[in-house]
Amino acid sequence: MTQTLDPSDWNAFRALAHEMLDDMLEHLSTIGERPAWRPMPDEIRASFREPLPISGEGAEAAYREFTERVLPYPNGNTHPRFWGWVQGSGVPLAVLADMLASALNPHMAGFNHAPALVEHQVIAWLAQLAGFPADSSGVLVLGGTMANVLGLAVARHAKAGFDVRHEGLQGGQPRLLLYGSAETHGWAVKAAELLGLGSSSFRQIAIDHEYRIDVDALRDAVARDRADGHRPFCVIGTAGTVNTGAIDDLRALARFCREESLWFHVDGAFGALANWSEELRPLVAGIEEADSIGFDLHKWMYLPFDVACTLVRDAELHRATFAHSPSYLAETTRGVIAGGLPFADRGIDLTRGFRALKIWMALKAYGVETFARAIEENVRQARYLAARVEASDELELLAPVSLNIVCFRYKASNEINEEILIRIQERGIAVPSGTVLHGRYAIRVAITNHRSRIEDFDALVDAVLTIGRELA
Repeated sequence: MTQTLDPSDWNAFRALAHEMLDDMLEHLSTIGERPAWRPMPDEIRASFREPLPISGEGAEAAYREFTERVLPYPNGNTHPRFWGWVQGSGVPLAVLADMLASALNPHMAGFNHAPALVEHQVIAWLAQLAGFPADSSGVLVLGGTMANVLGLAVARHAKAGFDVRHEGLQGGQPRLLLYGSAETHGWAVKAAELLGLGSSSFRQIAIDHEYRIDVDALRDAVARDRADGHRPFCVIGTAGTVNTGAIDDLRALARFCREESLWFHVDGAFGALANWSEELRPLVAGIEEADSIGFDLHKWMYLPFDVACTLVRDAELHRATFAHSPSYLAETTRGVIAGGLPFADRGIDLTRGFRALKIWMALKAYGVETFARAIEENVRQARYLAARVEASDELELLAPVSLNIVCFRYKASNEINEEILIRIQERGIAVPSGTVLHGRYAIRVAITNHRSRIEDFDALVDAVLTIGRELA
């Protein structure tokens, strides 16, 4: 008998598939009725140490185990009161788009097929929304870290002053240096290490009282490094820092980079999408002057994981950084490989999934205006929460609210504030995260959630006060 992995009974499989879909829609439509998070019982945790299955148990049994052991214990980011780290809440239509993409299962290196045209169109739309020229280049990737790493790789190729692809970084060339604020996300250090620059080649520049990069300190550092014989090549500006949501002065950084012939890369992980809103666009003014941008769509576009984007102003420089054309992938004028594999020439992945479909369908279904209004609502919620904090004698705000992140604390010790945070999570009330600002532990609320309502933030404040009083 020939082995197959298709169902032996398509009708039975169809019934199971409908059950799965109905269960997931029920789960999403009632998400606010459940705790924001709950710990796994010991027996559930232990169940994941089961032996390797040699003989299968069947699709229905496997699905039953999912509903019992996996579905009840997510990290909570689809819940209306999830504001931990910066994670998107998920758009139901995009769940179905991911299903369609998986069923079609296209190889997204390029090729002569409609899915490639979908990604080309999505990249063009995203470039337009960022204020980039129509002939810009881009590629969809896993997440913000990879999006930023690719942007930095293009910067290294463009500004190294030698053929870095051919020679590498092991010769007698001047040391290549990049710059960002002390609040730059940890991807920058990882990228410096991965790209052979070394973590010490990332210069962390001091911040001002609003947690933005100090441009004068940056200017001094670049001048000092050049005088020492090094080669500065890139400045990273951040549109929405991970700790406080601070936005660097992107126009000033763009001007400085032009004057100094440096590559200007913007880490816009979530803040770049403020540019979609006419109301919020002034906050990220200057992002359109960047040479490259990395940002996520699974954060403030609320899409399911994973999808992010790298945009590069100079399409030829983008391609020249990564292009490699072996004979077995040679382009033809007709057939399946006509048009070549353009996305393989824009990054390090050859095999890529159809991430573009959920962006394309979501934008087609809802339009940019709908997402812009949701983003604006999150910013209003952040300002409301900050106002509640400032109105309380028992709470204090620890950083300016530049965008959508609020860092505050109960007026007590760091230990008490950390315990407040953990109890709020363990009781299933909400999921904020924590950070430390100038030595003080902060309850950090990062709002990229289209399900949150004002009453959810009232519930958070009430819980912090109640638990704080219990502990203090």
